[in-house]
Amino acid sequence: MIRTPLSLVAATLAVITPALPLRAETNFGQVAMHVAYMLQSQHYSHRDFDDELSAKLLQNYLNLLDFRHIFFTQDDVDMLKSKYDTTLDDHVLMRNISPAIEIYDIYKQRVQERLAFVKKTLTSHKFTFDSKRTVELKRDKAPYPKNVAEQDRLWLDILEENMLQEKLADDAKAEEAKKKAEKAAKTAAEKPAGKKDDQSVKTDAAVAKAGEKKEKEETPVERVQKDYDRLLESINENDQEDIVDFFLSSLSTAYDPHTEYMSPTETDSFNISMKHKLVGIGALLGLVDDVAQIQGIVVGGPADKQGELKLNDKITGVAQGEAEFVDTKYLKLQKIVDMIRGKDGSTVRLRINPAADPGSTKIVSIVRGEVELKEKLANAEMLVTPAEEGKQPLKLGWINLSSFYADMENGTVSTTDDVQKLLARLIKEKIDGLVLDLRGNGGGSLEEAIRLTGLFVPSGPVVQAKDWQGRISFRECENEKAFYDGPMIVLTDKTSASASEILAAALQDYRRALIVGDKSTFGKGTVQTILPVERFMPFYAKKDRAGNLKVTIQKFYRIAGGSTQLKGVEPDLVLPSIRDVLDIGEASADNPLPYDTIPARKYNLIHEKGFPVADLAKRMEERVKANPEFQYIVDESKRLKDRIDRNTVSLNLAERQKETAETKARREKQDAERAARVKEIAAKAKEGFKVYHLTLDNVDKPDLVIESDFTREQSTGMRMAKRDDDEEAEPAAAKFPYGLEPMKLEAVNIMRDYLDLTTKRPTTAKAEGTPPPAK
Repeated sequence: MIRTPLSLVAATLAVITPALPLRAETNFGQVAMHVAYMLQSQHYSHRDFDDELSAKLLQNYLNLLDFRHIFFTQDDVDMLKSKYDTTLDDHVLMRNISPAIEIYDIYKQRVQERLAFVKKTLTSHKFTFDSKRTVELKRDKAPYPKNVAEQDRLWLDILEENMLQEKLADDAKAEEAKKKAEKAAKTAAEKPAGKKDDQSVKTDAAVAKAGEKKEKEETPVERVQKDYDRLLESINENDQEDIVDFFLSSLSTAYDPHTEYMSPTETDSFNISMKHKLVGIGALLGLVDDVAQIQGIVVGGPADKQGELKLNDKITGVAQGEAEFVDTKYLKLQKIVDMIRGKDGSTVRLRINPAADPGSTKIVSIVRGEVELKEKLANAEMLVTPAEEGKQPLKLGWINLSSFYADMENGTVSTTDDVQKLLARLIKEKIDGLVLDLRGNGGGSLEEAIRLTGLFVPSGPVVQAKDWQGRISFRECENEKAFYDGPMIVLTDKTSASASEILAAALQDYRRALIVGDKSTFGKGTVQTILPVERFMPFYAKKDRAGNLKVTIQKFYRIAGGSTQLKGVEPDLVLPSIRDVLDIGEASADNPLPYDTIPARKYNLIHEKGFPVADLAKRMEERVKANPEFQYIVDESKRLKDRIDRNTVSLNLAERQKETAETKARREKQDAERAARVKEIAAKAKEGFKVYHLTLDNVDKPDLVIESDFTREQSTGMRMAKRDDDEEAEPAAAKFPYGLEPMKLEAVNIMRDYLDLTTKRPTTAKAEGTPPPAK
């Protein structure tokens, strides 16, 4: 293969592609310079943007573009390092972003060259899948191929793996289709002769439809080629603003993993994630054959109220008010979403192909409005345990919290206020204990973490912080007394981070709650603030697309003096978890800030004696050893750890089929054993757990709603499209004994143990009256 010399790449691209379009007249060279100065003056490290950071910026940028080290060669990297390793800082501070564009252009050229190799190889090479070769799974730490010849050999393995994956996927689809056909035939055979019922007709129609689809299915070669074509399309779609975003994000993370440059689009997404609301039409979009499709409609949102937009409609164009339509086919989904969002009260027009009549075109005008995203808001459950072996049933409150959301501008959205509403209802129901589930909670508002802590402890310090000058400050919750002071467990995992860790650490230090979960939480012990770049730019500058800098300004510390940075929060009771072997957490990130400690603050312990952790651990360990579900987790963790350490996958079809068959057999055996246990327990137990579901919509209703009567639409506030291959599936937890997944069931058992060991039930749950809202 003849390769274009680097010196000719820029000129070649000028012929191959049009000049990069600009969304606005913002001077991105000036933006880059000011971001660099902001990092030097505002970041916790107060580190100069010097030659060492210049080299780190280049490394980050190359890794961001080519994270698997498969497009650039070592020759490319050596040339770029010799040119920019110690000069990127000078270019940026002189408002020159041409190196970012040049490197991106080289990357784009290399992708085009690789796609030419892909096309040639897929049409001319016969993949036999009978070798003993392997290919690396993760290549982020792997060396770059030395030259084009070595790169071709690497890509031959990559393509063989791609084709092998498609072959295995086709085998799996064929087996699934066979099972469905056998099931349909069995169902039909069991029906009496004569007229088919509605379900049989639907089944026949589904089988016929599947048959039609099968005829039109793409071949493995076509699917692999299409994936790479889409990659190039997405790369070509990036304009100067996108490239500067990549470049400045690479500069930001050279300071620490949580410092981040955010483009205006990313800032909007961040604000939406914090507020759990947006201004738009209230529709969930997905790409199907490169066309945006309506896959969900928010109940009560603008699109739902307008009434014309339907599930599975396809959007082919978007227009602002009376302006001309912009064709949206082949556009990135995020760009289509950005066009549909806008100012409250403004009108957006959509050109659609209706799902009911795909051959026609229809124009739908919708007035944008505020849309609340209910799926991620706090919600709760009340679990009533069955009476077993003479034990009294327990009423346990369970609060699910996926983030610490807040409206930082207007204060109209608050995690603490929402949790307090749910908690008040649980207290009214006279719960015996509470579980706060922070699994998967990546954090959010520091203010909300502090206020939420105040629902469970009286006035006192919650968290300490230290700035770049070593000055130590602390934040307190200001409630005179706790809103709830009954028995409490906080459930965490490896993905519980930041604000979650502040709350869990404070409750652990106060001896207020038992912490149960993975070996540790994420380990993010840093505080960020968001600074608009435009504020640091000259008054006369064009800066409407300047973006924001989310920059680390402090490290936070527990009131006991330790830090959660790197180490996270270690629970009182550790349960087996597959996440403990995964490469996640602060310690696995590049360039994390170090762990250190500061002096403890004075605070009053809630329980002087502490929890009976040793006794609780003994009981828990006995159950874990006897519970097959946890043994499945332990065994799977060992297998996964071995695969991660090996970091290779075979290119031999027979070996892969054997691995697939073994995995399938193992899971089917587990499913069969689990089903047998469920059946056995159901036969022995007079009754199972009763689970009631609470949301912010029904929390004040007179009657609690049983979980089984709660629909997905009620839970998420979203009406979802049903795919052709969807089946009426029972909830995931329903397949487990008692209808509870293992960690949830064990948390219930731990709470029962705690109540037994302390020989008391809580007396503080108030049936009537509630204190004023927490401030």
